[in-house]
Amino acid sequence: MDEELIAVKTDTRFEKLRNFLINNKKKIIIIFSIILLLVIILFIFQDIKEKKRTKLSNQYNLISINFISGKKDNVSEKLIRIIQSNDETYAPLALFFLIDNKIIDSNEKVDELFNIVINDVKMDKEIKNLVIYKKALFNSDFDTENNLLNTLNPIIQSNSIWKSHALYLMAEYFYSKEELQKSKEFFSKILSTENANKIIKLEAQKRIRRDFSE
Repeated sequence: MDEELIAVKTDTRFEKLRNFLINNKKKIIIIFSIILLLVIILFIFQDIKEKKRTKLSNQYNLISINFISGKKDNVSEKLIRIIQSNDETYAPLALFFLIDNKIIDSNEKVDELFNIVINDVKMDKEIKNLVIYKKALFNSDFDTENNLLNTLNPIIQSNSIWKSHALYLMAEYFYSKEELQKSKEFFSKILSTENANKIIKLEAQKRIRRDFSE
């Protein structure tokens, strides 16, 4: 008897399922079609993205090789186009290459390119902090105290691995301006930073003993 009840229940379930599939055939086909279409679009998007990154990689490598070998025609324009691509890897690399090799003379233009990378490129948080630090480092020779502090504030107020670098930059900045009390304060902050770079922390200790001992 129990076996007959089980068989009846099983048949009833299959009948309900069959009726559901028949009654909702069009909806099911549409749903599966949409899912399939989304999967295809995702694969196409990933393929396009990979091809774009490969192209950027080849362009960046070719620019680097040509520059080193002395072929410097339109190098700034080519690097700027890579920066404007907003690629998380090659936009920062192109910016650093441009700065390290002093390809652009205009500080305003370089600052503009920094802002593109910082504001428009989606990248790892610590890579972004590195770009922010590099911007402050580049601007430290001519920018104002307030501008430098505003630039570095996101790093200084965080637990970033670049925090001690930012503090050291401001300490050196104030020391060069002969604002010794402010300089000492920033050197001291390095000593109380938990994840401070060991070399920078050691250098800060040396500077405090050497330059600020009474």
